Amino acid sequence: MASRPIETENDGVELGVLTELVGYHLRRASSAFGGDFSRALSGTGMRQVLFGILSVVDANPGINQGAAGRVLGIQRANMVALINELVDDGWIERKVAAEDRRAFALTMTAAGKAKLGECLALIRAHEEEMLGDLTAADRNRLIALLSKIEAKER
Repeated sequence: MASRPIETENDGVELGVLTELVGYHLRRASSAFGGDFSRALSGTGMRQVLFGILSVVDANPGINQGAAGRVLGIQRANMVALINELVDDGWIERKVAAEDRRAFALTMTAAGKAKLGECLALIRAHEEEMLGDLTAADRNRLIALLSKIEAKER
């Protein structure tokens, strides 16, 4: 059962210094988003990390497995297991890269493209539900601000 957010107006609980800490709000927003994402994609066999990989491979046919992992911030050992899962599900193909025989090139299968499309429709509905109170400009600004924070990780 998902925990409900603390409602300071209704039960008198004060958050103290947490109200001014960006990290606290990012964590709470991420938790809410992640929980709703899981609910929205329940039964599809899709997880956030897998969707990210499919999205990058779809946008970059033949991308090197290592490059896909780096751009998504996935550790090499974890990436191997995730790619194995996507190959086993029939969503991507892994072939030895022509330019570097030690690396693998990734491409989408027809089933992978269909799964990506199916899940994208569900994700768009999930995002509309979560962000319905934000204007398009608000959403673009939020993405720009979050991107600045993400850039610190690289």
